Amino acid sequence: MRKSLVSTLAGVLLGAPAAANDSTAEMAAGGLVLRKTDAIEMASEDLFISADAVRVHYVFRNRTAKDVRTVVAFPMPDIDLSEREGGDVAYPSGFVTTVEGKRVLMALEQKAVLKGKDYTALLTALKVPIAEPEVRLDALGPAEQDKLLALGLVTAEEGGRQGAGNRQLNAVWTVRQAYHWTQLFPAGRDLVVEHRYVPGTGGSVETPLADPAFRRTAEGRAYGATYCADAAFLAGVDRLAQSARGAERALPELRVSYVLKTGANWRAPIGDFRLVVDKGTPANLISFCADGVRKISATQFEVRHRNWLPDRDLDILIVQPQSGD
Repeated sequence: MRKSLVSTLAGVLLGAPAAANDSTAEMAAGGLVLRKTDAIEMASEDLFISADAVRVHYVFRNRTAKDVRTVVAFPMPDIDLSEREGGDVAYPSGFVTTVEGKRVLMALEQKAVLKGKDYTALLTALKVPIAEPEVRLDALGPAEQDKLLALGLVTAEEGGRQGAGNRQLNAVWTVRQAYHWTQLFPAGRDLVVEHRYVPGTGGSVETPLADPAFRRTAEGRAYGATYCADAAFLAGVDRLAQSARGAERALPELRVSYVLKTGANWRAPIGDFRLVVDKGTPANLISFCADGVRKISATQFEVRHRNWLPDRDLDILIVQPQSGD
């Protein structure tokens, strides 16, 4: 069965942007670079995702006769700052990583990207924080602000926050983040790595899918396809929307993303993959794209694969009835 799903995965050797499956990485000019490894395989991955928590348990296996020391990267999903004004930008938090039960410290790499070009060096030179740039943007002089405007990295509103250029600048670049650390994989044995964190759950006070006219537009069809929103899911949205309109309430949604495709960077397909997605409460509606989805409780859905190579990332949509529905 093909079904919609909401979540965020982790892990790859070699670092790259996104929350994702662990992957091997190398430190290259310009930052972490994702690379495929021929030495280490992901024997198993057990992943739990909800709007409030992500937990993942990996077993990695070094199939060679030599110890392998490499950078391991955990890419996070891209964050589009142009959506910030709509309240849609949320950052993951509370990262904890353990190896064989012992906590490891991770470094965080952040990049600013717009239309495929990396502007990290420019913004760093201007002392503009990549992820939280507003205060520093307002403190820039008019010439520096004009440069960012000309490059399309910001938009401007006259007045607003009274910055040096008497303009309010809003960042519109994409933030790419990757946590990383150096790990030794002992020859011929398994290594257990675990991550847990609070996902950067996006949300809207009113799901656009509650509007049938929006669903008929190209944008609406693409939005629904991102989450594999099928007829049954949309019929459920319509029922909740009718109830919400009668009570003069909005129909909010939550969105969670997880980078899965980096799981293909290991020596072989993931040996044993298990995903559990929790929609929160029984009354919530959930949709995501996955094969073989099985409902295992009133709020949880399970996906299992053997010898699996992920070919797409995971996007989860949860629509919530307002209290009283």
